[in-house]
Amino acid sequence: MALDFARRAIRQKITDVFNDADKGERPVLRRADALFPPDCVAARVNGDVVTMMIGGVSGLLLQMLHPAVLAGVWDHSDFRADMHGRLRRTAKFIATTTYDHAERGQAAIDKVNRIHAKLAGVLPDGTPYRVSDPALLAWVHVTETISFLDAWIRYAEPDMPMSDQDAYFAETARIAEALHADPIPRSRAEAEALIRSYRPQLRADARTREVARMVMRQRVGSPAVDAAAGVIMQAGLDLLPDWAQAMHERPFGPPRLLTRASALSTARFIRWAFRGSPNTRVHPPEVTAY
Repeated sequence: MALDFARRAIRQKITDVFNDADKGERPVLRRADALFPPDCVAARVNGDVVTMMIGGVSGLLLQMLHPAVLAGVWDHSDFRADMHGRLRRTAKFIATTTYDHAERGQAAIDKVNRIHAKLAGVLPDGTPYRVSDPALLAWVHVTETISFLDAWIRYAEPDMPMSDQDAYFAETARIAEALHADPIPRSRAEAEALIRSYRPQLRADARTREVARMVMRQRVGSPAVDAAAGVIMQAGLDLLPDWAQAMHERPFGPPRLLTRASALSTARFIRWAFRGSPNTRVHPPEVTAY
């Protein structure tokens, strides 16, 4: 009984991180009529709270290395006042498009497309940009998906077959298509090649570092939750490829072995807390929707 109470309390704390009660937000429940079938690779990967957050941090840090993507966030986002809200909305979009009713998943995609269509600006060097540019959306998609997948592999399924990794990109391509990204990778090799092709365009400046600092300094709740968030932020930075860490001028932090051991313990602990909940797949390793 005491153990069940502890699990429920931990689940509630995590639920509160991802859902704004004042706005009536609740966790997304898994449905058989979602855009993705329940037995696909994307449904397996996208439900694990800790690995998705680690991947989300890493993906955001990668995305900000593209000047036009950075400008879109800088010019049209309230990230300075509500970085946590931005990260929470990203998590909710992934959960809705992966697990919720297909109509609600499509509605979430349509909403993003409407927002993107309105946003444009000019880079500091005078180059115009559009947030709806298919090439920019392709960079956001590939960095996000490869980061989610790599976090899952590192902290949940280290022996994941390459066939499943390829399937993840092939399955999530449907979201990229619906968001009008182009080009779209449909395998691990295509994703890695696409990232290499963007590297000459990438830059890091004072604005990049400010966004990175705000990401890494997130505080989201109680001391215990903030401690777990700190582990996740460090693990997200550690997940970056070496060249991207160098561009971010990765500061001295915990040793990599300590960061990875802490993140693995955190992931296992939260899976334990969600084991047996209505929103958990009875399928090791246990995964959760948020």
